[in-house]
Amino acid sequence: MARIDLPARPRILVIALRRLGDVLLTTPLIASLRRAWPDAVIDALVFADTAGILKGNPDINNVVSFPAKRTMAQSLKLAASLYRRYDLAISTQSGDRPTFFAFVAGKRRVALVEQTLKSQTIERLLDRSLVYVPGVHRVEEMLRLADVLGIGRVPQLVAPRARSSDLVPQGDYAVIHAAPMFRYKQWTAQGWRDLAAVLASRGMAVVATGGPGAEERAYLDQVWSGANVTRLDGKLDWAQLSGLLANAKVFVGPDTSVTHLAAAAGAPTVALFGPTDPRLWGPFPSGGLTPMWSDTGAIQQRGHVALVQNTLPCTPCQLEGCERRLDSHSACLDELTSGQVIEAVDQALRWKR
Repeated sequence: MARIDLPARPRILVIALRRLGDVLLTTPLIASLRRAWPDAVIDALVFADTAGILKGNPDINNVVSFPAKRTMAQSLKLAASLYRRYDLAISTQSGDRPTFFAFVAGKRRVALVEQTLKSQTIERLLDRSLVYVPGVHRVEEMLRLADVLGIGRVPQLVAPRARSSDLVPQGDYAVIHAAPMFRYKQWTAQGWRDLAAVLASRGMAVVATGGPGAEERAYLDQVWSGANVTRLDGKLDWAQLSGLLANAKVFVGPDTSVTHLAAAAGAPTVALFGPTDPRLWGPFPSGGLTPMWSDTGAIQQRGHVALVQNTLPCTPCQLEGCERRLDSHSACLDELTSGQVIEAVDQALRWKR
């Protein structure tokens, strides 16, 4: 497709009103835009609680944020402040709200759309569009938006600029992030403790990370009760977390944003997947993802990333746990053994930087 026509030094807005991991997975598109228009002003519109994942990103000039739980008045005020400020506005997701902001903000508008009767009307308001195709990895989806714009692909996640912390142990260390956002992505507390003990027995300090929220901290209190780990949950910002991960001997975590960040930072990474389909959301290694993840496999490895699953007949169901709700358990993760995870860790550790 021909490259979209923009003026010299264009102003570009990328809209990503989703969760932390989703926002990180838009960075290959943003990097593609920066390579195509090195003199552009490139801004990102995100929710306030995800803005930190873009801090220090060299491809972004400004991060525009607003509350995920916002009033109509806040949304209208934002829309008025964005009105026609940009030569190009790109919505990285389908949906009325992000497409509305793209329409308001951009003199030219590009968006991801679903193939529905409603979208046919929406497409008339856009200069170019990408029809959502089920079963496509999120990063590949972002790179297809680069294709729609007629620019070259940069298949590389960009982590927040790393910064050191005095809290990080000296010598070799492993990082474990035990807390996903939702219960249905949790592994067992005993599994995490067994893993930490094995890593410690191999001469590595074990660093446990997590967020600052009270509920998450309480969960981690339970997980790490009696375990020999250095807890840094709630003590690192995103830049410090990037620095911690970049120098880790190995990282282990569930299907969550920090696991994506570890892969982006280049750490030997072990990702524990349950109901989620790796073909859509598997971590993206720093050297690119070739071939793409398969839907199932006891242990799959792509570069420095190993992905481990307990492959039940229903895996991956793509549902919110066995009870179909966010606070549900998932049998595939409940029955995943520490031995399976340790085997994946050994596989990841064999990768040479």
